[in-house]
Formats: sequence, C-alpha cells, structure tokens
Amino acid sequence: MYTARDLTNLPGNYLGPEELARAAQSLAARYGLECTVLDERGIREHGMGGLAAVGQGSVNPPRMIAVRYRGASSPEAGVLGLVGKGITFDTGGISLKKPDGMEEMISDMGGAAVLLGLIHVLGRLKPPMDVVMVIPTAENMPSGAAFKPGDIVKLMDGQTVEVLNTDAEGRIVLADGVLYAKKLGATRLIDVATLTGAVLVSFADVATGAVTNDDALLQEVLANAQEAGEKIWPLPNYPEYRDMLKSRVADIKNATGRDRWAGCITAGLFIGHFAGETPWVHLDTGGTAWLWSERGTEPAGGTGATVRTLARLLGKS
Repeated sequence: MYTARDLTNLPGNYLGPEELARAAQSLAARYGLECTVLDERGIREHGMGGLAAVGQGSVNPPRMIAVRYRGASSPEAGVLGLVGKGITFDTGGISLKKPDGMEEMISDMGGAAVLLGLIHVLGRLKPPMDVVMVIPTAENMPSGAAFKPGDIVKLMDGQTVEVLNTDAEGRIVLADGVLYAKKLGATRLIDVATLTGAVLVSFADVATGAVTNDDALLQEVLANAQEAGEKIWPLPNYPEYRDMLKSRVADIKNATGRDRWAGCITAGLFIGHFAGETPWVHLDTGGTAWLWSERGTEPAGGTGATVRTLARLLGKS
C-alpha cells in the first residue's frame, strides 16, 4: 500500500517511464522475481504501435515492463495477468487538458503503482499461482512529434485504432499491455487504471468502476473488495456500448465522439476488445486513486486504491 501511494505522489519530473521501470526492477530483484523492460526500440520491434504512439511526443521515451512470479505447482493452473496503466504524466497530448487541476496528472500511473505494491504481496506470501504483471508506461505530451487526432495506429496483434482524442491514451497503451500479457501466457486478466474522468461523474471519488466479460472473475474481485473494505461497482457490458466504438476507417476507435456518453463503460470495453475471449475485469480508479483532501484513514494524494482487494485475491489463491 505504501509503495503504491509513494509512487503515485512522486512529481512527474522525478518519475518518468525510465524511473518507473527502474523501480519495478528494484522491487522484483528484492524478491527474486523476473523483470524485463522493453525500451522504445524493443516496443517497436514487438509491434506495440499504441504505446509507441502515445509516448512519441515526449523527450522521455516509453517503456514496457513485465514482472513474472512463478508459484504454481502445474501449468494447468493458468496464469493471472495483471495490467497497470503507467502514464507518468498526462497533459492530454494534442487534445490538451484544461490547466486547472492538471497537477493531479502525476497520479495517472496509479494502476502501475498498484501492481508494484503487489510485488511485496507476491514476494512475502508466495501464493501457489503464476502471475505476470505488465505495465505500459509513457508520458503523454504535446509536441511536434506527438500523435494526433485522426491518426491510425497499429497495435501488437495487427489491429488498428482510429485516434479521435489523444487524451484517451490510457486505453491505447493498456490494449498493447493486455495483448503482451496474453503473449506472456496470461489466461485471466485484470487491468487497473486511472482511465476516465467519466467514472467521477458516476461515482465521485467514492467507488471504483468495473467492466467485465466474465461474471465469475468479476464476482471473485467483488468478494475480495468487500472483505478488504474497498468499494467497487460493476457497470453493464451491453452490445450497444461496444457498437459505439465501431470505426469506419479502422478496427476500433478510441472515443465515441458522442459527448462522452457512457464514457467509463466504453473506455473499459475498448480494452475488453483486445482481451477477446480471455476472462477479463477492468477496474477504473479514475476517482479513487487520488484524493484532494484526507478522508478517514485515507490520506490526501495517492491512495493505492485496489491494492487491498487484489492483495486479498492473490493471498487467497
């Protein structure tokens, strides 16, 4: 929990993609876990065009981080894939955010921070399961090199994304992250991300939103959330919402273009498109990963939201 909070609170000039990768390597080494980091060249060689596009506007290049924990007694047990959004600062890119409150965007790597905090759980409890953690990390900055609205980017599986809004970048890097986790053997997926402002409209800073393609996995997450004292609320996955992401010029578009209707749901379902048939749960901590003022036992700043839930899930496996 403290690791997640401390990382989330670091300012953007202290924590870029390279520094986040070093933090992952240090934590993994502490517990003898495998950690690999792809630099910008490796990202392009693996066909991760989404992560490459989001990171290309910054002088601090992107990284793709993977941490492996091997604890299962047999391969039939499967592999839990955890994917965390690691946007170390989000200006919105060419689709620039309003300046008021933009300083909070140091928290846009809150999902990545949760996963790094969970390394302590794996290292100390040593649960009898296999886990792969994947963190796509980048800075989303406006520059002459930045990706633009109207661009078409190709992701790791060859599918194309029509970019309507560069401030909807998190779902793009997470799509490459989910695809990478599947390539590394993940048979179930949970992604954690400060993905949308829309979740604040629905739940304020009280609850995390959830979207899924697998009710059994969702119920497992919700049961652990209740035991951990964290509030997570499921949102519907109707085909009409998926239809809102259809593109005329690519396989999928990264925004609906309809006054952000169902923004939290469609953002999650964008990621779900790349999860495919693999059981998957998306957790949108856009309202819960950061508090402007302390509330009860929760401090102002980074909260580490969903660490307790996922720690219980790992510890009970």
